[in-house]
Amino acid sequence: MTLRLAVILPTYNERKNLRPLVVRLDAALQGIEWEAVIVDDHSPDGTADEARAISLEDPRIRVIERFGRRGLASAAIEGMCATAAPVVAVMDADHQHDPALLPGMLEAVESGDYDLAYASRFCEGASTEAWNRPDRVKASGFANSLARRVTGVELTDPMSGYFMLRAETLRTDANRLSGVGFKILLDILATVDRPLRIKEFPLSFAARAEGESKLDRTVVFEFLVGLYDKWLGRIIPTRFALFGTIGAAGVVVHMAVLATFLHFAGGDGFVFGRWITEFDVGQTVASIVAMTFNFVLNNSLTYADKRLAGAGPLLRGWLRFALTCSVGMLANIGVAAVLVRSGFHAYPAAIVGILVGSVWNYALSSRFVWGRFK
Repeated sequence: MTLRLAVILPTYNERKNLRPLVVRLDAALQGIEWEAVIVDDHSPDGTADEARAISLEDPRIRVIERFGRRGLASAAIEGMCATAAPVVAVMDADHQHDPALLPGMLEAVESGDYDLAYASRFCEGASTEAWNRPDRVKASGFANSLARRVTGVELTDPMSGYFMLRAETLRTDANRLSGVGFKILLDILATVDRPLRIKEFPLSFAARAEGESKLDRTVVFEFLVGLYDKWLGRIIPTRFALFGTIGAAGVVVHMAVLATFLHFAGGDGFVFGRWITEFDVGQTVASIVAMTFNFVLNNSLTYADKRLAGAGPLLRGWLRFALTCSVGMLANIGVAAVLVRSGFHAYPAAIVGILVGSVWNYALSSRFVWGRFK
């Protein structure tokens, strides 16, 4: 039989869910030649090892284990581009998505009447009762409303993570997809130039079978980042915008710490000797605090897909970040000084210096702290 469908399963800590899910896929796709591509972000619970063990028993199961990068959207893109199947589906591995919908979705896409089929949690006939998370339902409704306003995509659930389309449709625009955030469907709908004919399927959204939800504050942040990337990312690169925004927040932190230190220091203006004033000490403390603040937020948000973890990597990363920021500071001061001596007003020169320093810090940090330019 000819391969008709590839089911892409982005995973992180889903070891216990894999075998039951393969059983459900096999039952739902009887008479259909299919394969599943498990794209795992080097889960600490051994999800990739479990997937390889299943693959030895069932060759329809394939595994991609990724190192040094994370993210549901980018994992889905890699999985969809790694199969020869003419039709690809993306679904969660946590059993919240019902595999019984796959045959109907495949029929809709293969008929030629539709370019994309997806499962909606909010259309007529759908249900989120089994999810038993009214807070998440409310949050998803808000996210969907925001997504529709920003992208102009009129679907009941553009934030759905369960969909199917022809692989050639995906590959045609794969190089233009941002891969940022956690909802690849929204990325596809906002990127593809031509209007897609879409078939909607009602989904009874279930509770997780095993493990904990990955929908945390970071994921919500990634959703907002994804919207920014589609809206303004071609004007100011998303990662640089994040880096600069955190840097600006770091300036506020620096000044707050410095002001607090000077307020409580008091004294006669001298701390550790005649030439070291309380301002010098305060400036040093504020710099270290602000730099640590920037490092923590950049590690958690800007470079979430390459996040450093563990005491050793974090300490080494902090030291490298401190070094790169020192170089950037010198570039900042040097450029601003040259401009002032050339006749520029001090404030515009300072702004140019800050921009040059920010670009320098971003470039060096991307390479020497978080591993590579991206």
